[in-house]
Amino acid sequence: MYNIFPYLGFLLRANKTLLKNKDEFQAYVKVTFIEHLKTLDKNDLRSFIDAFLVKQQEEKSTSNGYFHNDNLLSLVSNLFTAGLETISSTLNWSLLLMLKYPEIQRKVQEEIEQVIGSNPPRIEHRTQMPYTDAVIHEVQRFASILPLDLPHETTTDVILKDYFIPKGTYIIPLLISVLQDKSQWEKPEMFYPEHFLDSKGKFVKKDAFMPFSAGRRICAGETLAKMELFLFFTRLLQRFTFHPPPGVSASDLDLNPAISFNIIPKPYKICAVARS
Repeated sequence: MYNIFPYLGFLLRANKTLLKNKDEFQAYVKVTFIEHLKTLDKNDLRSFIDAFLVKQQEEKSTSNGYFHNDNLLSLVSNLFTAGLETISSTLNWSLLLMLKYPEIQRKVQEEIEQVIGSNPPRIEHRTQMPYTDAVIHEVQRFASILPLDLPHETTTDVILKDYFIPKGTYIIPLLISVLQDKSQWEKPEMFYPEHFLDSKGKFVKKDAFMPFSAGRRICAGETLAKMELFLFFTRLLQRFTFHPPPGVSASDLDLNPAISFNIIPKPYKICAVARS
């Protein structure tokens, strides 16, 4: 809230803490730039920061370039913040859903045992584990943690299904309307991994699966997010079995989201039992 409406800062008791955290994070990012610059090799780019710094050096001769430090700081901060919140919220939902549906958790663990055993999961395992992949996709569809996409603006006049949308109109796509479309999903209001499996148990892609948006403005971190979700989720279920706390049954668990800017689960308690 403070970042969006700084003039309301006097109403927010935590604004000093927010500013302190922001300053500390940006200082850390700046130190990272310096360390990368010391060992920069344009023939061996190690990261997005390296690629940006190389472009910055190439653009030194221009007067109004885009590859300056403020832009780099803003880009890295946005990528870090967006990735951190979305991945943690999705994993939060995945664990709650494993508590709610222990039979699905068992199926995932059986597939983990069959494909990778006790070895650490690798990203190439994903194509060999269709049920686990389907569960992760269904978590994203069911949770729909970002129901709205970022605002876009039409660059030309558009006619969409008999609706005239003039140039310069702001468009805010409602992603959740697609992720829960009854014409696209067999059981849109239920957690149902079979949405992403065919009759033979093979993983199937769905055009209506668009938690990362769609088109040319699709989320830049989609590939990274999918990789992180698979590795974290698989490793967690490989090492632990998750149960509700004593005295709480799966039927008692509430899947209604908490009030927030994005869709997150209400606070819940969980027991993680190490697997032998």
